[in-house]
Amino acid sequence: MVDDPWQTMIRTGELGRHPVHFFTSTSSTNDLALVLSNTGAPDSTLVVADSQSGGRGRLAGRIWHSPPGTGLYFSLILRPRLAPPDFPKLTLAAGLALCKGLESHTHCRPGLKWPNDLFLQGRKCGGILTETQAVAGAGSTAVVIGIGLNVNTPMEAFPAELRAKGTSLLEATGRRCDRGPLLQAILAELDLMVARLEQGDFPSILAEWRQRDIHAGQHVSWVNTHGKIISGISLGPDEEGLLHIRDALGQIHAVISGDISLAQE
Repeated sequence: MVDDPWQTMIRTGELGRHPVHFFTSTSSTNDLALVLSNTGAPDSTLVVADSQSGGRGRLAGRIWHSPPGTGLYFSLILRPRLAPPDFPKLTLAAGLALCKGLESHTHCRPGLKWPNDLFLQGRKCGGILTETQAVAGAGSTAVVIGIGLNVNTPMEAFPAELRAKGTSLLEATGRRCDRGPLLQAILAELDLMVARLEQGDFPSILAEWRQRDIHAGQHVSWVNTHGKIISGISLGPDEEGLLHIRDALGQIHAVISGDISLAQE
């Protein structure tokens, strides 16, 4: 009988080359990973939870719905050989890794919304939260990449306000998915993407990301830092990972952060 990678991970505290801290329930795997990164956890340590009570989105006030037994909620601790200005590229690289892991394991075709959302059939299925923290006494910076993915979440498990916008692999494909092998597939792609970034391969990562950009060439809206709504055509992310939008007057805006939506949404 072949071991279930999920149960093996829980029993051994390892998944491949990754040391694992597993929790039946926790507030946020990112919060735990940030603490562990500052208390000696080695590079590539993984924090995995079966459920979260305080999963966070990228923007203030956003939560990630994390019911037990249905999704993947995990955070990866990295100390990448990258200059700090290049850290934002990790979010795009992680999004591509998440896509490719799903494509190889489930044969679905997800899309990406800048900078950190994964979509299936026009609805959000996953998200990425990248956070950094200076490591005390180490003279280095730890990066935590957190991923939440709706795997076997039935529609009735979503809060009512999310049912029109959210989905899961189960809802999109009609098939349940074993979380252990899926986590292995995603981690393999994440390890590869980080190595590619460290080798200076962001241009080709960006090219692959753009092939999955759900807003490419679309008319989108964005609220800038002054609270003004900017509308225009999405030109996609540039070589630094910043999104560019061309407005009706031809002016190009570089978006550092914020929530992008289709103009008619």
